Amino acid sequence: MNRRRSPAIRNPAAEAQLFRRRALLGFLMATLGLLLLAGWYFHLQVLEHEQYATRSEANRIKQRPIVPGRGLIHDRAGRLLADNVPAYRLEIVAEEVRDIEATLRGLAEILPVSEEEVQRYRAARQATRGFRAVPLKLRLEEAEVARFAVNRHRFPGVDVVPYLTRRYPYGELFAHVVGYVGRVDEADLQRLGDRRYSVLTHIGKTGIEFQYEERLRGEIGQERVEQNVRGRDIRVLAREPGRPGQDLYLSIDARLQQATIDAFEGQHGAAVVVDPRSGEILAMVSLPAFDPNLFVGGISVADYRALMDSPSQPMFNRVVRGGYEPGSTIKPFVALAGLAEGIVRPETTVLSTGAYRLPGQSREYRDWRPGGHGRTNLVESLAQSVNTYYYHLAVELGIERLGRHMQAFGFGTPTGVDLPGESSGILPSPEWKRSARNEPWYPGETVISGIGQGFWVTTPLQLAQGTAIIAARGEHHPLHLLRESQDGFGAERVREPIAAPRRVVANAEHLAAVDRGLVAVMHSPTGTARATAQGLEYLIAGKTGTAQRVTRRGDASTSLDDLPFHLRHRALFMAYAPAEDPQLALALVVESGGSGSRAAAPVARRIFDAWLNRQEEQ
Repeated sequence: MNRRRSPAIRNPAAEAQLFRRRALLGFLMATLGLLLLAGWYFHLQVLEHEQYATRSEANRIKQRPIVPGRGLIHDRAGRLLADNVPAYRLEIVAEEVRDIEATLRGLAEILPVSEEEVQRYRAARQATRGFRAVPLKLRLEEAEVARFAVNRHRFPGVDVVPYLTRRYPYGELFAHVVGYVGRVDEADLQRLGDRRYSVLTHIGKTGIEFQYEERLRGEIGQERVEQNVRGRDIRVLAREPGRPGQDLYLSIDARLQQATIDAFEGQHGAAVVVDPRSGEILAMVSLPAFDPNLFVGGISVADYRALMDSPSQPMFNRVVRGGYEPGSTIKPFVALAGLAEGIVRPETTVLSTGAYRLPGQSREYRDWRPGGHGRTNLVESLAQSVNTYYYHLAVELGIERLGRHMQAFGFGTPTGVDLPGESSGILPSPEWKRSARNEPWYPGETVISGIGQGFWVTTPLQLAQGTAIIAARGEHHPLHLLRESQDGFGAERVREPIAAPRRVVANAEHLAAVDRGLVAVMHSPTGTARATAQGLEYLIAGKTGTAQRVTRRGDASTSLDDLPFHLRHRALFMAYAPAEDPQLALALVVESGGSGSRAAAPVARRIFDAWLNRQEEQ
């Protein structure tokens, strides 16, 4: 028989007591939570008020840089060599585009969008907020702008935006002088040492654009912009415009630059034309060249590879970095050294039998003419380029004294011209050879140093500088390209300060003797370049030079025309004109020209004619 369990007896007093305890616990917890919240609010709004107020303001107010217009570059007559021109670019705001890939495919159907441009866009998009416009294609043609305008409704979030871009109107003509701008990269920012410049899109990479980057760039301004929580601009609170870059006026003359290039008639080489009275560079040519406009918007891989793989090295500035044996163009400077040291006088003669030997040695150092030139004085030694005269003179001077005089003319050290990357060349000496090769100096190396062979390496700039010193009657006017500057449109053009001239050769008689010899090169019946001077109505003082790339063995003689093109000798020439009152001094090299008299001297005459005939017409 089952017994039924009796129901529990409720205790109202105990339940009431339990409820009160639970209610009190809940009240205490709620009170503690409110106290903690109040304490945290106190911490934020009182103790940390200044910090968080500053951070809040920084989130709302943004400092944004203002990049000023880049300064223009002109030649001496005011012709624009580097300009800022309106252009159009195609930009995409990713936030407003539903399907980026479909949009890119659609744009490629109506515009020539390359895979490189697409890849560049994707990389930039990854580093940019979605509501920021990212360029897909730079420098649209007018026809492309019109074609997109017709299809604009198909591409929400895509737009054509006008902007200013760098342009080089003369293209290849000034590639190695003006240089070019390119997109800013991490290496540029590290070199500048200031992250503020990360706002720049382009920066000078080579030439004048690089040398005077700070002056051309100007000063970056700033503005204070209020933004909403999504980072969109609401209004501009304050604006401090930057200072535009300076306009630069170079000493280069565009017409003479073109005439210099034309004078080479397609040959590779380099030339520098200087006003010896001031040191201003009137023309500077390195051939072949390249189009700097390719680099402004970002050069394509194919174009860049073509430039870098070209055997003619169009990107290499032969004027500033090219190293050449000066050959016989060094002889006027060796002659001045011998005169200064009293080793020879203008009337001193040296017997040239066709071969020169050091005492006690059997090795022969030959003249270019078999059988020699007979007894030769200073003027004829230059006119006929007599090697024996300068073998003898170099040995009598000794390599140390010869080096000191050559250094006075600027050989072996950079000229200091206002272009980046200038080479110092090589002024041969026992110290240099010991340092560079860890070998002793041999007497025979002194012999061939007298005719610009052996370890000699000089740049066209150094040779032009030395030529200008002789043309300026012994005064050295530092070579330079920047002539004037201007702080914006309408401002007065200011002449750039230059260093005072320095006296290198003090004896006027010595200079006159060398001058007669250099004039005889061009205008005497025995001169090596007399054929070039036929029909001239003014006098040229010049000196030919040939830098050998192969040497003859024994008594064998090889015709220059029989050599392969890449093994032909380099043809050099230094000159100034008119000889009685020099207005121009130049130095040039024709690579694989073979002979200074046959290849280089005619180039110089065409350059002189272009300038002097124009001056006469004016």
